[in-house]
Amino acid sequence: MRYADPSANRDLLGNRTLLFIFICAFALVTLLQQILYSKSYIKRYFEFYKEPLEFNSTRCLELRQEILEVKVLSMVKQSELFERWKSLQICKWAMDTAEASLFNRSTLSRCCNAPSFLFTTQKNTPVETNLKYEVESSGLYHIDQEIFKMFPKEMPYYRSQFKKCAVVGNGGILKNSGCGKEINSADFVFRCNLPPISGIYTTDVGEKTDVVTVNPSIIIDRFHKLEKWRRPFFSVLQRYENASVLLPAFYNVRNTLVSFRVKYMLDDFQSRQPVYFFHPQYLSSVSRYWLSLGVRARRISTGLILVTAALELCEEVHLFGFWAFPMNPSGFFITHHYYDNVKPKPGFHAMPSEIFTFLRMHSRGILRVHTGTCNCC
Repeated sequence: MRYADPSANRDLLGNRTLLFIFICAFALVTLLQQILYSKSYIKRYFEFYKEPLEFNSTRCLELRQEILEVKVLSMVKQSELFERWKSLQICKWAMDTAEASLFNRSTLSRCCNAPSFLFTTQKNTPVETNLKYEVESSGLYHIDQEIFKMFPKEMPYYRSQFKKCAVVGNGGILKNSGCGKEINSADFVFRCNLPPISGIYTTDVGEKTDVVTVNPSIIIDRFHKLEKWRRPFFSVLQRYENASVLLPAFYNVRNTLVSFRVKYMLDDFQSRQPVYFFHPQYLSSVSRYWLSLGVRARRISTGLILVTAALELCEEVHLFGFWAFPMNPSGFFITHHYYDNVKPKPGFHAMPSEIFTFLRMHSRGILRVHTGTCNCC
């Protein structure tokens, strides 16, 4: 009979025990790292939690400088950027009128001039003009009398017309923010690419809309280029009531006809919603401007274009839903959009670079970026 070792099934400091010890040690080290990493933030929180500090106080100037000293996003780890941004939240944001005026009136008015060129108008694009597409390979578009009549006589907005504007992005950072009332309280609200605003979303994103952009790819992919049934698309636009509809008709040849069909459709339904087309010169100028500041992308986002316009048309600009990272500033994972988690095609936009630019502008007092919950109204 074969002898059976009674200790054969025991793991006396064997592999399983060593593995368990290793896992416990790794967990302990990770916990200590997190404690040390957040130590300074916890200290600042308990030191200043009673009330926010003035934006120009000595401490806030230091915190603002911690973000401004990061010249490019690659200089710091993402976690370090989040830490600096969270620390700055103890400061009550205030606009720096001198910085904002220099940036908006001097810089943007020279490069871009939204009050004159944001939309294609009869004033900036006379009949018989051969309008150059933004994408140069698309060539020119001849403006005949029929197309000319689609344009407004002149820009409907002027410089610094609105006191407070909200530019609402579609980032998942807006989910559970409760920012709807604060967005609705703005004098003018921009939205991007037909986002859902009714029902369960209203509390977080509000309903007020003055301008909503439409990417022609939405019309092509979801509404069959408006070649068949048009009422479903018309119903979607009605959710924004009398908001102006803004399209990049002259970005490239592919966009032109489908953008015109939106105008034809709303006229057929006797809608009061105005339809405007981005001026390609404005889009090109804005792209060149942000490229000169380090935003390198095949195409800048619609959100960045609207923020650029708002800085000229509004005295004070607030951004909601602008966040391009998979985690919020506290390190919790969030969805890409507040209404879904569909990711964009990689390599087209440079969203992290854009958001980083906004954080720096916030620190300079040029605009305010909202990434937390709102307590307005």
